[in-house]
Amino acid sequence: MVSYRSRHAEGTIRLALGDTRVVVVNGARQAGKSTVVHAVVRGWPDTLEYRLDRPNELQAARADPSGFVSHPGLVVVDEVQRAPELILPIKARVDDDNRPGQYLLTGSARLLGLRSLPDALVGRSETIELWPFSQGEIDTEPDGFIDAVFEDPPAMVSGNSLERADYLARAVRGGFPTAVERQETRRGRFFESYVGDLIDRDVTQLGDIQRRDQLHRLLRLLAGRMATPLRIENLASDLTLNKGTVERYVSLFEEVFLLKRIPAWSNSATSRATRLRKLLFVDSGLGSHLAGLSLSRLARDATRVGPLLENFVLGELARQLTWSNSLATLYHYRTRDGQEVDAVIEHYDGRIVGVEVKASSTIRIEDFRHLAHLRDRAGSQFHHGVVLHTGTDILSFGDRLM
Repeated sequence: MVSYRSRHAEGTIRLALGDTRVVVVNGARQAGKSTVVHAVVRGWPDTLEYRLDRPNELQAARADPSGFVSHPGLVVVDEVQRAPELILPIKARVDDDNRPGQYLLTGSARLLGLRSLPDALVGRSETIELWPFSQGEIDTEPDGFIDAVFEDPPAMVSGNSLERADYLARAVRGGFPTAVERQETRRGRFFESYVGDLIDRDVTQLGDIQRRDQLHRLLRLLAGRMATPLRIENLASDLTLNKGTVERYVSLFEEVFLLKRIPAWSNSATSRATRLRKLLFVDSGLGSHLAGLSLSRLARDATRVGPLLENFVLGELARQLTWSNSLATLYHYRTRDGQEVDAVIEHYDGRIVGVEVKASSTIRIEDFRHLAHLRDRAGSQFHHGVVLHTGTDILSFGDRLM
């Protein structure tokens, strides 16, 4: 029996239930939403828990939506996207009663973006995005990079003994609970089934798509472009599809949390910055499987290591942003003349941190040239620049660079 791993989202969910009428836990299938919600409400007074993957409960929800959600305490509805009929009765109840902590919903697609929902819960709900396991959740350790790097000076702590091979193993493993528990030889079977089920059950239903083979081909092409600026027109040409169709497919992959597109960062002093969004696979293990990147292949083909590690790091940063005390947004930076910073984290107060990812265990001053460019363009807005590498040393490399 697999033991329960504590999730950082637990505390966020409890806080939200204390001041918000409807709390939505959204995220990819098999990321652990049902498990974490059940852990949060264990012992919560006067709670009803429904799972809409149970046929009887789904039929009851559809037959009598108002009665289904009528309860004076907390109502938990797992996989609420299966019964969008529930949303209007929930909205009506929380409009009449503004008590916090009335509903806790989970969904495997971006709930407020689903076209089938009759209305939205804007202003009445807080959405908490649950990603697959972070590295800290797997290791039962804190994940505090975001908060630490925005301190003044950044509170970076040494003591990490991981080497390049360890990082690659973690990137290929990913964070889906099932994949984490499996041996490498069995992990591929999970990923293959996961993608097939997701396309058959969710993506084709959301988009009313008949040619599923096109979706599979597109996903593998996207996996070969992970952590790079996404050019829809190039994908359309490779697939001999029109640009609008490819854009629609990519948007559907985002709806079901396979992909995330990271926007480009710019300010008034960076007029040459491009606006292309960068492609991130929500789970680096799934992305590496689709790209055919086993550990043995990575050992033979070093050119594939950099994009995989960058996707891995961007995914960890995105996870931490969902629970960090520092309210911030993830971007990337790229100019038309070749200056590029892998990640730019912008704090709500305007400060930015630049992050570069290097597969090498040794660092040279040249590795900071793009961060220095961003520092000089952003001026006082630039808080710090960090090169993350596969070695163990933490060193200063000049003005606000480490």
